[in-house]
Amino acid sequence: MINKRWYDKDPILKEALELLRLQPDETKTEAAEFLLNLQEQVAGEVIEHVYEIINTYQGKGNRWYDNDPMMLKGVELLRNAPPHIQRVAALKLLTALEQRSFEGVEL
Repeated sequence: MINKRWYDKDPILKEALELLRLQPDETKTEAAEFLLNLQEQVAGEVIEHVYEIINTYQGKGNRWYDNDPMMLKGVELLRNAPPHIQRVAALKLLTALEQRSFEGVEL
């Protein structure tokens, strides 16, 4: 099987993003706010790259998160974070989604 999406290579990332995709808008908003905390964990050049991606894809892409600017930024921060940070964030995202609460969940 060929992995088509960037997060398919890691089963935890894949599960977290697939579960997130299925959530109601309110939960997605909370999740996006959680993911935006990744800015504190990644280097400045990564953040610059994320803004380039946002300008390119926002409202124009085919991915499920392209039409929500906050979610697009959060997911792109996750995508561009180092693998160990991706994994920690995905695990915490999964936990919060399963508990249906982001209260007290921090990176």
